[in-house]
Amino acid sequence: MRDPYTVLGVAKTATAGEIKSAFRKLAKAYHPDANQGDAAAPGRFNEVNQAYEILGDTEKRGQFDRGEIDAEGKPRFQGFPGQGPFGEGGGFNPRGGDPFGGQGGGFDFRGGGGDASGFADFFEHAFGGRAQRGAGGTRRSAPMKGEDIRATLKVALEDIVSGEKVEAIFPTGKRLAIRLPEGVEDGQTIRLRGQGQPAPTEGGRAGDALITIAFAEHPRFKVRGRDLTLREALPLETAILGGRLTIDTLDGRVAAKIAPWTTSGRTLRLRGKGLTQKGGERGDLLVTLEIALPEARDEELVHFLEARRDAKAAE
Repeated sequence: MRDPYTVLGVAKTATAGEIKSAFRKLAKAYHPDANQGDAAAPGRFNEVNQAYEILGDTEKRGQFDRGEIDAEGKPRFQGFPGQGPFGEGGGFNPRGGDPFGGQGGGFDFRGGGGDASGFADFFEHAFGGRAQRGAGGTRRSAPMKGEDIRATLKVALEDIVSGEKVEAIFPTGKRLAIRLPEGVEDGQTIRLRGQGQPAPTEGGRAGDALITIAFAEHPRFKVRGRDLTLREALPLETAILGGRLTIDTLDGRVAAKIAPWTTSGRTLRLRGKGLTQKGGERGDLLVTLEIALPEARDEELVHFLEARRDAKAAE
């Protein structure tokens, strides 16, 4: 995978807010719903998610900046402590001294037992114990981690505020019921440790399950950060005389007070009726009012307006 800074198009000095903003913009641009028929879009969408999984996490970002992990979040080899057999400049020196501190004049590949055990022991030490001794001195491979599994989970806006579990289905057929974290973002990847494929060797740990969240398009609401927007029809009578307007939100109906002589385009703010934020609070619902005529022709209203128009014309 490419450098996550390059993927998100931000500098290494970018703030957490700038990184989050860049992620949201790209996740929206490459979202599967917005790129139907584009075979390359899912790959770009996943790449943006992986980049944000590292840069959006303060600890992982620090590890990446220090060179401790790569662009996929995997540990990097950090070199050998001290000079070791590679000398001060890091180059391999086959004629140097004993890498383990002895005074010999050359590198002994046979070790002390007449076989290659000394050489293997050196590499075991250098590369973090990739091989282990079994009974009788035989070697066996270190436990290996199982493969990760991935799935994209489309969630309704109602699921985000309900607190109920939603089910993710993986290509392997595995199903997992999860509870969405507070403040979950469109395009965010959730990692469930140990829920992936079993370890291929005894003693290894299972892989992880990576679930990418995709907000399903809603027929009424639009997402703006943690707020929602809505265009709502306002009856002509209520617009002129004022009154109560019933509005359907994600979690029930509310009655909003409408002042007399309200014009189209006015926006009401219903606090706490948006999406869940970290910490348990919620954003707001912004309702833009649009005056709507009665569905059926109101002859009495038509005659009243005609008479009013004629009276003004006669003045």
